[in-house]
Amino acid sequence: MIDQYQSNEKTSDILPSLFKKIIKEYTINRLFYAKGPGSFMAIKITYLFLKTISITKNLQLFATDGFTFNQNSPIKAIGNLYFIKKDGRISTQKIGDIKLTQNSFALPQQLDITCYSSDSEPLYVLPAL
Repeated sequence: MIDQYQSNEKTSDILPSLFKKIIKEYTINRLFYAKGPGSFMAIKITYLFLKTISITKNLQLFATDGFTFNQNSPIKAIGNLYFIKKDGRISTQKIGDIKLTQNSFALPQQLDITCYSSDSEPLYVLPAL
């Protein structure tokens, strides 16, 4: 069984209280997260938060890209730009009136550690604006 937590709060507001609850309920041995592409601020906050926990609690931190969780569908960037992953490379592409088949993000039923890397630094595809 997979427990799910959802919130419409900002990442910076929800992470501390969410992790406080998770740490009380579970023994954490390793941390896994999606390092991008997506919102720069959310990615930075998540990385700093998880990296701090990994250092203070002596836990390994692993990361993968967001395409692992949406069947490799385009991910909204800004305007009509989308992040796409083709042949292992992530780039942006303008998608105009094309009907997108966007799959929703979902956790896998079983964690495949081979999809993750110890290279956990955030993935920035677009330059900062």
